[in-house]
Amino acid sequence: MAPPTIAHLKPMNYGSHFRAYSLRGGETAEPIDPILGVDHAWISAPTFPPHPHAGFSAVSYLFLDSETGVDNRDSLGNHNLISPGGLHWTAAGRGLMHEEFPVETGKTVHMLQIFVNLAREQQSDAPRTLSLAPGDVPVVQLPGVKIRVPLGSYGEARSPLIPPTEVCLLDISLDEGAELLVPIAAGQSAFVMPIHGQLTVNGQHYELDKFTLPAFPAQATSHAIALTAHQGRVKAVLFTGSPLRQPVHWQGPMALASTEALAAALAAYQHGDFGTLDYPIAPASHT
Repeated sequence: MAPPTIAHLKPMNYGSHFRAYSLRGGETAEPIDPILGVDHAWISAPTFPPHPHAGFSAVSYLFLDSETGVDNRDSLGNHNLISPGGLHWTAAGRGLMHEEFPVETGKTVHMLQIFVNLAREQQSDAPRTLSLAPGDVPVVQLPGVKIRVPLGSYGEARSPLIPPTEVCLLDISLDEGAELLVPIAAGQSAFVMPIHGQLTVNGQHYELDKFTLPAFPAQATSHAIALTAHQGRVKAVLFTGSPLRQPVHWQGPMALASTEALAAALAAYQHGDFGTLDYPIAPASHT
């Protein structure tokens, strides 16, 4: 098996209520394609105002240790609570407005904000959303290992969500010394993000505070990634997906496959075609 590519995390802070370790792909998001980026974030107060999305999917996954949930709403009229352990997928398509913030200011949301590319032909689709409640996330228990499967599958366990871009997200907890072998299908890219603790991936050590992680570009044959808790209890997430291998043109929170499509999305947003967010008069509903 070829050695992994080393991807780099960037510490990121906005004010005193948002901190994150941020991963971004390049123009085509290699070697993490079809993922465009991931923010491993801690949020304790509203930080970002309502903002537009177009051309990709914005996915929020809350870890079980979050002290509060996320109030999520969009210009489609959705208004829901993302509880600790739950996931919400917003496929922006041709565009919408979006906002999310902690339900209780001062309590910390521990989460992943994941940006997943859409195939070029899906980028002009109407926006839509998918939600997964914490109790509906499949869980696999192995000796010294717990795996939550909010997206994709592990063994016989499969997430009930069918998103527009097929990706797998495994939330993995390992007791000290425990090892997990994760099979990676031919043609799938993969990368591992340490969440806490000292993690060994295929014999190499990684820690969140070292700002590096291993990424495995798609290979012609299947292989496996070995995860081991090097010292103490370890938590990590593992992503896999089939690369889209298409151009990515960014401007702010929009990413499309051509400059023409990006210009059209910006014009639609400025024209008001993404809709508006009316401030809620009732608490978010549970999903």
